[in-house]
Amino acid sequence: MSRRTLLRALGAGAGAAALAGCGVPAAYVAPRDRAAADRSERDKHLVFANWPLYIDVDEDDPQKRPTLEDFEKASGISVKYTEEINDNDEFFGKISPALMNHQDTGRDIIVVSDWMASRYVRLGWVQQMDRAAQPHVARELDPLLRKPAFDPGRLHTVPWQSGITGIAYNRKKLGREIRHTNELWHDDLRGKVTLLAGMDEAFALLMMAGGADVTRWTADDFHTMTDQLRRLVRKRHIRRFTGNDYIKDLSSGDVLACQAYSGDVIQLQADNPDIEFVVPEEGAELWAESLMIPDLARHKRNAERLIDYYYRPDVAARVAAEVNYVCPVPAAREVLASSGDKELAELAENPLVFPTDEMRGRLATARDITARERPAFSKEWNEIVGL
Repeated sequence: MSRRTLLRALGAGAGAAALAGCGVPAAYVAPRDRAAADRSERDKHLVFANWPLYIDVDEDDPQKRPTLEDFEKASGISVKYTEEINDNDEFFGKISPALMNHQDTGRDIIVVSDWMASRYVRLGWVQQMDRAAQPHVARELDPLLRKPAFDPGRLHTVPWQSGITGIAYNRKKLGREIRHTNELWHDDLRGKVTLLAGMDEAFALLMMAGGADVTRWTADDFHTMTDQLRRLVRKRHIRRFTGNDYIKDLSSGDVLACQAYSGDVIQLQADNPDIEFVVPEEGAELWAESLMIPDLARHKRNAERLIDYYYRPDVAARVAAEVNYVCPVPAAREVLASSGDKELAELAENPLVFPTDEMRGRLATARDITARERPAFSKEWNEIVGL
């Protein structure tokens, strides 16, 4: 089971319910009010909230996480690691009451997708990190991930793992290659193609197919994309809009091509070498799920040390070997390549973990949907998708 498959099963429907209950509160916290007295010196402890199946584990005991245990031994800091994040919106609804009321969440590190991280940053709900205390982050972070529009300079966020939203297809059954997103609309794929249902996950790839610069897309770009989708839905060209159940559809042959996440496809290819993943010629989206330190976290310096530890290339390589997403530390590739282990050396050459220079030239990170844009765009998107 892939990580995202599990997450969809756990979190399906939770996000809409969470946001319906609380909305996005007008509760901006000024920088001067975000920090609490730091207990790091006298309390060697921190709480790290992450997604399931998103860290290295011991082969004999999945409750053990070797990189965390090594950090604890080296630093003397104990880590309470929880796998409590199953859905971005659901988790936002869970901790937003504390943050909007200027209370400690009880967590020192959280991990959310960057489109959601932008909301926390905009509301002032996360603290700026001390990069002087994080030399590995400053040196090793992938240049493609350094300058998201929502967090200039990556002062409040640090990518945990990254990935690509592109196209997966069964080349043998389709009988041809796919190199452009618009090739999904050819007649031989009518009723045999799926797209992602989540607007934030889907829109960038579809806009890029029309030539839009997703780093600064406009409302016109959005409407051009949705107009095309309406036509495709009316023609019954798109089989359906999915969560991660596209994995099952592609594996069974019910669909021949789909919008897909790079990390899922690595696992699919292990069972079926006919499955291919494509970064279209016109481009695809590079996204990240990022580490943040919430307001009033009690162990900020401890949290900064842990985050920096995971940017050591040798440590990043161990996590990459486990989770198989795009590694945000390019130098980890050489660690795997020189490991002497055949499987790790092959992973180092996998462009879905370490994209080639040619592929990197076709990747972009989309600007986020603003709070002002979101209500109307969500309504339009959901009417098309059927949510």
